[in-house]
Amino acid sequence: MKPLPDGRVISTFTFATLLEGAIPRDPRDLELPAQHYSLFPLTLGQILREYSITELHLSLNAGKWNYDKWGLPEDPSVGTGAELWAWMGDGGPLSIDERWVGLRNALAGLFCASLGSLDARRTSSPSTAFPLSSTRSSPIPHALRYASLPSEHVCTENLTPFLKLLPCKSRAGIARLLNPQRVFDSDWHGLSVHVLSTDEGVEMRLSVQAVLDPVRGSAGKRRDWSFQTLFDRNIDVSCPVANSSTIRVVVSNNGHSLSPDPLVVDNTAALYDLASQIPLDVSMAWPTEHTFQYPLPPFVPLTPLSVKRTLHGSSQTHGVLFVALSNNENHDITTGYLETLPALVTLWMHTMKIEVGAVQRDDLISAISYHPPLLQPNGLHAPSMLQAKLTIPARSTLRLSIDVSKAFLKYTEHPPDAMRGWDLPPAVLFPVSVPLDGEHRTNNSLIYTGDTGGKTIQDRMYTPTLLVDLATPDFSMPYNVIILSCTLMTLIFGSIFNLLTRKWVIVKLTE
Repeated sequence: MKPLPDGRVISTFTFATLLEGAIPRDPRDLELPAQHYSLFPLTLGQILREYSITELHLSLNAGKWNYDKWGLPEDPSVGTGAELWAWMGDGGPLSIDERWVGLRNALAGLFCASLGSLDARRTSSPSTAFPLSSTRSSPIPHALRYASLPSEHVCTENLTPFLKLLPCKSRAGIARLLNPQRVFDSDWHGLSVHVLSTDEGVEMRLSVQAVLDPVRGSAGKRRDWSFQTLFDRNIDVSCPVANSSTIRVVVSNNGHSLSPDPLVVDNTAALYDLASQIPLDVSMAWPTEHTFQYPLPPFVPLTPLSVKRTLHGSSQTHGVLFVALSNNENHDITTGYLETLPALVTLWMHTMKIEVGAVQRDDLISAISYHPPLLQPNGLHAPSMLQAKLTIPARSTLRLSIDVSKAFLKYTEHPPDAMRGWDLPPAVLFPVSVPLDGEHRTNNSLIYTGDTGGKTIQDRMYTPTLLVDLATPDFSMPYNVIILSCTLMTLIFGSIFNLLTRKWVIVKLTE
């Protein structure tokens, strides 16, 4: 639990389960040996073994994560919509693409999500941005598949199968606080599943993140919160099969009070242990603060980089993709930049411009890799993929702009709500290697320092999604034609039916 300067509270739930001694299946092994499961969920374990998954990351998020006001999240997978990427062993009778199709369809059925829509039009392989983090050495070559669906939303039908992967479900332990009505009422919420192969076995980490606003639900406009007020629940029973259950509340010296008293308190956090503190309803209050006052601008960003990404242009055929990266530190920052756009938007690389303070700086971009949206044998266009390394000078704003052209689609290719437009996936900023003098490794991220004082970002960051407006036919015309045709058919049919079925007789009128 982490209180924020704007009165909100970030709640991050992490559930880790280790399947000891397990190793990813060799895809060349056609027989599936028996695998015994106790706490590790059988439904997910069968999918991992069936498709030879070494590493898997799935996230379902709703809302836009505000890095400047909320800082870096505990789980970096906060891109809007659905994101799925997996490292799979190569070889065997089935190709990587065939197993990728089976994987996303299996996960779609398991989590009740539209992951089957992550077809070849949204699939790419940016291995630099999403490296294999497995610590287990393997002679089997691996391949990456990555896809995102920004229009996918997360709701209760996704949380229910998610909780079924836990040994105690939501009946005991920290998961008792996962009340769907409160979690999905937050300003931002998301679910994620991470599977890693380590030297000890296969580790699964389930994560739920939510940004709650106690001020919005408080009658007195106070930022005081407790488990009962945030989730409408408290923890009344612990999960008996959990090795450890710990609650960590981030604290600072700003006049707050905690109840009940934590077991351990350090300079940054207060810790509660469910093994000895049951029932538990943690509350944080500010006794001297009568009404919470929102911080006024200018705000101090909580992250080294601030990102803005827009799509300019009023034309339905052309536009400009504009990205602004602001360095909030006193040293240069180097970051990787990844764009994966569907084939309905084409980037023109010869129009790329890099500017800092209205001065063109082509020396600040390097290692450019671009894959255009080529037509595949299955008849679908793969997404375009742009990867580059950017260096943002200290206390400066780097502006990147690229001209884009928008496709003219057939009327059968438009989505049901065509007038709304198409959602474009977020861009990704990721750590990269930079040739400086010294380096050290921390938290699976590379931080390089040298005489220049430059550094790289420590984890991935996601930009907001975009909405592109394409040339759209007037879909009301077919309905008008149908209505007119039905009216004419009714008149013609009625007249002919009367002529064929009526009996005509001569009626004599007598005075």
